[in-house]
Amino acid sequence: MLDPALVAHVVATTSLTPGEAARVVEDVIAFHSQPVEVYVRERHARLQTYGARNAEIFTRIAEELRERVVAAPELSERQLRRIVYG
Repeated sequence: MLDPALVAHVVATTSLTPGEAARVVEDVIAFHSQPVEVYVRERHARLQTYGARNAEIFTRIAEELRERVVAAPELSERQLRRIVYG
């Protein structure tokens, strides 16, 4: 269920229609609702695609998790590796 006040705010502060604003809000909520494990796996794969090495990747992911809107638990490099490799 979308917060109508949030959708109205997005409409008022952008040039989006109410329908477009609702889709944007839904996309943002879905992105931030992603379980930590899914985010870590997807982000690891994306960074690896661009040639980053694991040591750099795990440091970067740990930093990114600390900055997420809904803070993820602090994960060690070992925990991050277990999420990616099982």
